[in-house]
Amino acid sequence: MNIKVTKEALQWFKEEMEVSPGDMIRFYARYGGSSPFHEGFSLGMNREEWHDVGIKQTIDGVHFYIEKDDLWFFNEHDLLIDVNIEADELKYEYLA
Repeated sequence: MNIKVTKEALQWFKEEMEVSPGDMIRFYARYGGSSPFHEGFSLGMNREEWHDVGIKQTIDGVHFYIEKDDLWFFNEHDLLIDVNIEADELKYEYLA
C-alpha cells in the first residue's frame, strides 16, 4: 500500500492548509458516510503529529501518513490524492 499525492493536490495543501516542510497530514477512517469498501465509514484528513505510522509519503518536506490502526480501511489499496478542479476540493481514489 502507498500514498500518492499529485502535484495539484500538493499545491492545494500548500494554498488551502498552508502546509510547509515538516508538517504532517494524517488520513484516517472516520465514522459516518461511506466508502467503496466500508458502509458507515469515510476518509478523514487532519493536520496532526504521528504516533504509530503504518505508511507515509514525504513530498517537499510534507509528511502524508496513515496510522497502523487505520490501515484496515484501505483494503490494501493505494490511496491517490488529487484535486477536483471544478469544485476546488480534494478527491480520493483507491487503486488496486
